[in-house]
Amino acid sequence: MALIGRIRRIGLGAAVLTLLCVPAVAPARDSLGVFSDWGAFRDSAVPRCYAIAKPSASRAARTFDPFASVGTWPRRKVRNQLHIRLSRKTAVGSAITLRIGSRDFALTGSGGNAWARDRSMDAAIVAAMRSASRMTVSARDENGRSFSNRYNLAGAATAMDAATVGCARIR
Repeated sequence: MALIGRIRRIGLGAAVLTLLCVPAVAPARDSLGVFSDWGAFRDSAVPRCYAIAKPSASRAARTFDPFASVGTWPRRKVRNQLHIRLSRKTAVGSAITLRIGSRDFALTGSGGNAWARDRSMDAAIVAAMRSASRMTVSARDENGRSFSNRYNLAGAATAMDAATVGCARIR
């Protein structure tokens, strides 16, 4: 079973790398490492650093290629900001809920994107991610159907730390 889990993590790490490197015109990104289901990257052109993961596999219909990321933009003085690309376009006014462990967070967003409401919520979410094993984001799509994306948090803390260190010297 340990070998199967390791192969699964390598496959998800490769998927994250593919997600970030596919566009031929995209600026170069430096890999800071892949940690279980999470990858960490630095984009010196912006500059920004971020930890990112794809959700668990699902057979449900997807409009978008979903991901969860926690990013840092040193020149904007933004650190550990959550961004979730949902798998579907949300209904207008749909509640977007992030559950981490036993905590629920009411996110803001529209279309296929969601964020924490403010910096203090970002900090609470990042703290919760460090101590939980899974997180789930759920909402209603534009057709009124409920959907959710589930993320394994193995490696998230290390990837977030690598992203923070990756941008530590940028001013």
